Amino acid sequence: MSPRSRLPTTATHRLRQDYLRLKKDPVPYIEATPLSSNILEWHYVVIGPEGSPYEDGYYHGKLVFSRDYPFKPPSIYMITPNGRFKCNTRLCLSISDFHPDTWNPAWSVSTILTGLLSFMLEKTSTLGSIETADFTKRRLAWESLQYNLNDAIFRECFPDIVEVISLPRKKILYIRVLYKLTIEKFSLSHFIDVENTKSFG
Repeated sequence: MSPRSRLPTTATHRLRQDYLRLKKDPVPYIEATPLSSNILEWHYVVIGPEGSPYEDGYYHGKLVFSRDYPFKPPSIYMITPNGRFKCNTRLCLSISDFHPDTWNPAWSVSTILTGLLSFMLEKTSTLGSIETADFTKRRLAWESLQYNLNDAIFRECFPDIVEVISLPRKKILYIRVLYKLTIEKFSLSHFIDVENTKSFG
């Protein structure tokens, strides 16, 4: 019997649902996928938002779910040096296993990733966070590309991103502009859909 087949059906079923929802409705600036060998371990990439000290950076991390998910929250780690969080250290966030008392089983992988990005862009201190100057974060943003290319798991999980960050810098910046326009177009179309729905209410 394979390790995956021994997993509780609740955790497995829920994580598969989360994956399908994430593919249908992606979280802006984040890519995520479970390991092919273990659905309880997910890897994510935060693409540094424009106008932030993380712009041009690609930040690899992982979520480690317990067998009791969605009734217990995951452990959250950042792997790529980033200037905001310690690397390979469990992060103390309201959406992580440090705070099972505040966890809501209705939250999904998308909820977790959205909360992580929001906290990353803040300056609030917590266990596992660090303080660095913005110029340090910008330096680490550029260094993140080569760092991730040297990571075998990153290359396995995110071949499309590997293809992008392997390009010359000018082409990477061009692709990021297109990515931003895609996000803005999605946000605008979503707003229009909401307004149209209101008009029929």
